[in-house]
Amino acid sequence: MNTQHKQANADGRGFTIIEVVLVLAIAGLIFLMVFIALPALQRGQRDTSRKSDAGIVSSAITGYTSNNRGAFPSTTNLTGVSTGVLAASGGYVNSSSVSQSTTTVTVVTSATAPAATTTATYTATDGVIAVYQGYKCDPSVSTGPLVAGLRGSGNKSKFATVTYVEAGGSGAYHCQDN
Repeated sequence: MNTQHKQANADGRGFTIIEVVLVLAIAGLIFLMVFIALPALQRGQRDTSRKSDAGIVSSAITGYTSNNRGAFPSTTNLTGVSTGVLAASGGYVNSSSVSQSTTTVTVVTSATAPAATTTATYTATDGVIAVYQGYKCDPSVSTGPLVAGLRGSGNKSKFATVTYVEAGGSGAYHCQDN
């Protein structure tokens, strides 16, 4: 009766416990790195969609003014409902044309263009795009007054769209001139 005893790794087959632990540690490290990087990637994607939504609103305002002899839209004209919450239809901007990140569009209008020294402060709120008629983005400040007034009554058709973004931390925003 011949019996053969096989020993692990005696002939190159099988793994030692050290090899198994090492592979598991490397796999755990890779998973940890993915789970740390994933929220940052998701924030970036949400910010991209918010910026895209601001561009859609800007285009909708330009389209409205073109179709209405230069008249600037109210919140109701732009969104189709008086509260500014995006409607399924009935406005130039609706819930099907923007991402789920944007729920409200607010138009801040003035009868006359503001003086060049006038500023407006935007309070960053998630899901809201504010439209400032007669204003432009002020890149010189990162917090506080956000948009500066444009000089002259011919600038009533100019506007700035402002939305919240996560990339800059609490109170960060994205401002876009038309």
